[in-house]
Amino acid sequence: MADSLFSAALSVVRRLRERGHEACFAGGCVRDRLLGRPVADYDVATDALPDSVIAAFPRTVEVGKAFGVVTVLVGPHAVEVATFRSDHSYRDGRRPEGVTFSDLRTDVERRDFTINAMMWDPVEDRVIDLVGGRADLASRTIRAVGDPERRFSEDKLRILRAVRFAATLDFAIEPATASAIRRFAPEILQVSWERIAAELKKILVAPRRAEGMELMRTLGLLAPVLPECEATVGVPQPPEFHPEGDVWTHTKLALRALESPSFVVALATLLHDVGKPRTIEHADRIRFNGHDKVGAEMAAEICDRLRLSREEKEAVAWIVLKHLAFLDADRMRKSTLKRLFASPLIEELFQVARADAIGSMAEPATVERMRALRASLPPDVIKPPPLLRGADLIAMGFAPGPLFKEILREVEDAQLEGRVRTAEEARELVRARWSR
Repeated sequence: MADSLFSAALSVVRRLRERGHEACFAGGCVRDRLLGRPVADYDVATDALPDSVIAAFPRTVEVGKAFGVVTVLVGPHAVEVATFRSDHSYRDGRRPEGVTFSDLRTDVERRDFTINAMMWDPVEDRVIDLVGGRADLASRTIRAVGDPERRFSEDKLRILRAVRFAATLDFAIEPATASAIRRFAPEILQVSWERIAAELKKILVAPRRAEGMELMRTLGLLAPVLPECEATVGVPQPPEFHPEGDVWTHTKLALRALESPSFVVALATLLHDVGKPRTIEHADRIRFNGHDKVGAEMAAEICDRLRLSREEKEAVAWIVLKHLAFLDADRMRKSTLKRLFASPLIEELFQVARADAIGSMAEPATVERMRALRASLPPDVIKPPPLLRGADLIAMGFAPGPLFKEILREVEDAQLEGRVRTAEEARELVRARWSR
């Protein structure tokens, strides 16, 4: 598939060259190719005007034509072709009010970071680097192209993209670029929450997610984007249970303990203790009674703010609510434990609970034991078919109503705990408890 995509993009470059135009690969594909990373897509930059691009290919999509962007369809692949341009003013800090078509150098100088501003001539296999991008790749440096303050004033999302590239590539942000990020950090809220969330997702699933979140904090981005997380900085914890230090330190250690997590798992880990600042008590020792419930409510609000899907919100909030469940696993009723095991999110909960334990400088022995126990139980033991249904209660003389839920729940508890095994035993339990 990767070779097929490259061939499709190369054919676009060749066609434009045949028509007398400059054309080369641009941006992230050049960076990733030089780093030996998988290339997700190839973007083509050219001096051909949009109408010339459209005329050169039989199948195109013109959605971005006003900004000089035309999508060329080659077989199953879509190759984005952008005319060299300079951008007009960015009054809203998000997108230019217009563009002026230009030349290669001007196009390079409008880009965000040097590592993303290189061009590659795939015909001659030659990298065109006008801004020191290769040197910054070699030194693992994130550096804005030209004046960093100008770059960030153009598009405020770039300040968060800098953190994302630092986290995903394990690069450092050079001082002038970092200083400009700090200055513009409060203005990140000019960017839509959907765009902010897209960058957060990439940071949180990166191997250096903990370092990425700490970088957001030190650069002043955590406070406007996730003030609930910023509030955990410096919040003390009982040293007998948390020798690692404050809540934020614990959260970073938990993030670091995750192994290739999904976004939902990583976000739930980031938010699992956000309820602690609001529930801290100092009576006999530091306590956070109810922080799981408070945190789940806060997590749902954060997911709404980030415009996440309902499925993502419900999953994250449930995991935060249940992240302490395995602390009481040995004292938990069998029915409660089996219901927990039956959750479609149980594996995600195991991952967060394990990270939580490791983040507390403890061995996740209980979590691993519970994971092994669940794996040993057949599905029909964890969630057996019900012994009684509403129709059975009606046949026994009960009128439909709120009592049905109470009765059926009690029967299910007894079934999960092994106190009843047949429908007749279940009916006997109902008669004994709720005699008619």
